[in-house]
Amino acid sequence: MICKKCIYDDHIPYISFDSKGICNYCHQHDQLETEYPTGDKGREILERIVEQIKRDGRDKPYDVVVGISGGCDSSYMLYLSKNLGLRPLAAHFDNTWNSQIAVENMHNILKKTNVDLFTHAVDNIEFCDIFKSFLKASVPDIDTPSDIGLATTHYLAAAKYGIKYIFEGHSFRTEGISPHGWFYMDAKYIETIQKQFGSHPLKTFPNLWITKWLKWAIVDGIKKIRPLYYLDYDKEQTKALLSREMEWQWYGGHHMENRTAYFTNNYYLPRKFNIDLRYSEYSALIRSGKLSRDEALTRIKEPKTFDIDILEEIKKRLCLSQEEFDGIMSLPPKTYRNYKTYKQTFENMRWFFWIMYRLDLVPKSFYMKYTRKYDDI
Repeated sequence: MICKKCIYDDHIPYISFDSKGICNYCHQHDQLETEYPTGDKGREILERIVEQIKRDGRDKPYDVVVGISGGCDSSYMLYLSKNLGLRPLAAHFDNTWNSQIAVENMHNILKKTNVDLFTHAVDNIEFCDIFKSFLKASVPDIDTPSDIGLATTHYLAAAKYGIKYIFEGHSFRTEGISPHGWFYMDAKYIETIQKQFGSHPLKTFPNLWITKWLKWAIVDGIKKIRPLYYLDYDKEQTKALLSREMEWQWYGGHHMENRTAYFTNNYYLPRKFNIDLRYSEYSALIRSGKLSRDEALTRIKEPKTFDIDILEEIKKRLCLSQEEFDGIMSLPPKTYRNYKTYKQTFENMRWFFWIMYRLDLVPKSFYMKYTRKYDDI
């Protein structure tokens, strides 16, 4: 069965359909649309947020931390924050796998906007070992260390300079919210897999332990804001703007600015787990009226492109022979449920994280996906 509105079908985890054939993920999108309006009302909300950020940033060198990767959304976040009259500090987690285009994009936009950069670079050998451990664990979440490292770097930058706000570039209208069951991330998950499969201790990797996270969020009061939730954001127009004004270059696809993300999304997930992130992206665009359902159904049939040189680089840097790599790809698929995580803790603290979400201390997507039990979905 396939949703009558988007292109999610019954291969999507925890999907259900109402009497009209509309899936629960479309209803979830509608709820977010109501909570996070765009147009004049959304702009007014964002302007109020910006004025509060400016007040809280007085007598400090920066108003807000903006994560930057060289990608479209994060680059626009930096551009937008400057145009809103804020004094941003860019923050970058270097997992040592950036593409050359991403590096050039970051250099150009930082120079054009005259924004300072805070970087946390993990040791190359250590990160390669972590990435290899996740491959050996046979889970889909192999880019979780990059996502956790990025989130921690944002908090590190904010804590160092007493900044109370972090801008994130996510938009549920253009990216969607990935179905629960596709991906999972937390610090205990990373530690568990690295201890079981790795050969290097976690020394330079910035893991987001729950005690640190809650300290930054509750004691320091650092809030995460997603400005794109309140804007009529058109990614194609944004790419044209960034190219015109920031000497920014398109890198070929969503998350392709980083080579581990490119390998994960374009090779590993489709081949081993039958996970195609275009389902989430295209469905979000359909729900937002930016793509027709018929066009999405046509596009999703097209094979995903992949640069074979990236695969060779992955094997070379991880010291994997072809036989070892083939063995990893043929391992029985597992999920985070096979390893120790904070998931049960998040479920037990659901009431607490609801308060955190209402105070903008965690994104609503975290509350919706990480604190619910499977039977509730």
